[in-house]
Amino acid sequence: MEQTLGNNYDHQATARFFGRWWKVLVVVAVVAAVVSLVVAMLIKPLYKSSAVIFPTNSNRLSKAIMDYHYSLDFMDYGIERDCEYAIQILSSKRMEQAVCDHFNLMEHYGINPDEAHPQFKLSKQYRSNVSVKRTDFLGVEIGVLDQDPEWAAMIANYMAAMYDTLCHEIHADRAASAADVMNGVVSAMEQEIDSLDKSRAAGGKWKEQLIADKCEQLADLQTRAMQTNVDRSLEVSYKYLVDSATPADKKAYPKRLLIVLGGMLGAVVVCIFGLLVFANGLTPNPSPKRREE
Repeated sequence: MEQTLGNNYDHQATARFFGRWWKVLVVVAVVAAVVSLVVAMLIKPLYKSSAVIFPTNSNRLSKAIMDYHYSLDFMDYGIERDCEYAIQILSSKRMEQAVCDHFNLMEHYGINPDEAHPQFKLSKQYRSNVSVKRTDFLGVEIGVLDQDPEWAAMIANYMAAMYDTLCHEIHADRAASAADVMNGVVSAMEQEIDSLDKSRAAGGKWKEQLIADKCEQLADLQTRAMQTNVDRSLEVSYKYLVDSATPADKKAYPKRLLIVLGGMLGAVVVCIFGLLVFANGLTPNPSPKRREE
């Protein structure tokens, strides 16, 4: 009795299988294509708009202007660290909440506030429609998908503008704490110098030198305090807007051809497996006598 050894593949069996069932496979493929096309047509198209920004080093602006020893240029942009900061801010929950409130996205997305877990559903829909990623040249791209191309562009541009607002809030909060500390140190130093100045005559030259040293320290502290006070109130742009978002005239999703091809392929594969099971079930098992032969 001739046996097949190893992993030899029986091409004739495959040819016989497709020769027997090709009509069924063709019908399944056609039906799957029609159904997939209908489903693809029922899916509401989404349009994508993108804005691209370069984060700047504006948090060093006051020091760069007022301190000639400061070597970093506040005109720099596209630094990796600033890019990562920008991505974190644009992806933050504060940004999400600001966008959802400004555009009333719960109503726009058709979410009923009285249903179960409306905020979770709103956040999930927002996260699926809004993306923030780094470009190849250390910029940041804000991408927004929406059924209305006008809305997609407005949301992307709003996020780019809101980025400045959130950055200013963060920097102003830090600068306020630093300014309070620096102002207190300056005030204490001024009182100390005033006390030394009142007893200048009784101290001789060493007290004159001490007062001069204290005045030099005070001048440095006053400069640093002025810098923190400037940062506290300064409102500047923390980005360069490279490309503002514009309404798209071509849908980004769904890709109907891919849906149709995927539906056809999946249906044909499932059909082949089903036919193999069906064909094996129809094949009679050889009798014991036949096996012995």
